Amino acid sequence: MATVKRIKLGSQGLVVSAQGLGCMGMSFLYGPPKPEPEMIDLIHHAINSGITFLDTSDIYGPHTNEILLGKALKGGFRERVELATKFGISLLQDGKGEYCGDPAYVRAACEASLKRLDVDCIDLYYQHRIDTRVPIEVTMGELKKLVEEGKIKYIGLSEASASTIRRAHTVHPITAVQLEWSLWSRDVEEDVIPTCRELGIGIVAYSPLGRGFFSSGPKLAKSFTEGDYRKHLPRFQPENLEHNIKLFERVNEIARTKGCTPSQLALAWVHHQGDDVCPIPGTTKIANLNENIKALSVKLTPEEMAELEAIASADAVKGERYASVANTYKNADTPPLSSWKPS
Repeated sequence: MATVKRIKLGSQGLVVSAQGLGCMGMSFLYGPPKPEPEMIDLIHHAINSGITFLDTSDIYGPHTNEILLGKALKGGFRERVELATKFGISLLQDGKGEYCGDPAYVRAACEASLKRLDVDCIDLYYQHRIDTRVPIEVTMGELKKLVEEGKIKYIGLSEASASTIRRAHTVHPITAVQLEWSLWSRDVEEDVIPTCRELGIGIVAYSPLGRGFFSSGPKLAKSFTEGDYRKHLPRFQPENLEHNIKLFERVNEIARTKGCTPSQLALAWVHHQGDDVCPIPGTTKIANLNENIKALSVKLTPEEMAELEAIASADAVKGERYASVANTYKNADTPPLSSWKPS
């Protein structure tokens, strides 16, 4: 029986589970890919528990995570989910990626994702990262065509600046913006979140548990396996981690008094930001998924919210989210449309 409430995401009609499932770690960046049968069981368990908003991207794997979801959604599961995937990071011959918002690429990426997912339509299609060489209006123009053709239902942006969101929204309504938001990533509250709310755009919070930090605390950094991308993130470097552990300890203290885990408390804080916010914690374990769902039942008073926000103030965390700010909304403005010369 479903235990997860449903919320409206954005103003165009998309309704999703109040908590989603980030699928990246099943196939990509957080160590070796996990066994496919186990991950399919996990996805089915999530859906049967009421978590129906599934998040992937063509770059996860690359490609293998979409293929995994395509297999998991066979047998009647497709009709029960809201499926989100992303484009925007094209692979070069040397294996590195570059951001791409060129119309021809947008269309080719969408066609390829439809094939890998083995679906007729993608519910929510995000631009994963903003191509600062291509006016956002040009990229959005192609996405609008894909909506009109029935290949995608709703359009999203990920790590987009407030000005880019505004410009994109004039071409076609943006349904959701995906961004990193948690007790240790709050910079979006200044400009991006208010812009989304002004325009009626839903907010999808990725890494709401600080990439696992609020689940495991200091021991997380000691357990990274070979190939785990988090090893290289600034916040997990020894010179920053020692400071950041203090935040985990304070959150853990409050969680103990509330009778919940620190990860449930951190997730509940995101849920309490409003009914226009859907966090998408990722996991590869059914026990962790069940624990995350219980965060929906953790009620926080205004005083507890204020206490958490005082602990998680701007200077509470040391280290940037990424090694390069180019990966974030802070460098996500595009040239004016008047500058565009199609190739």
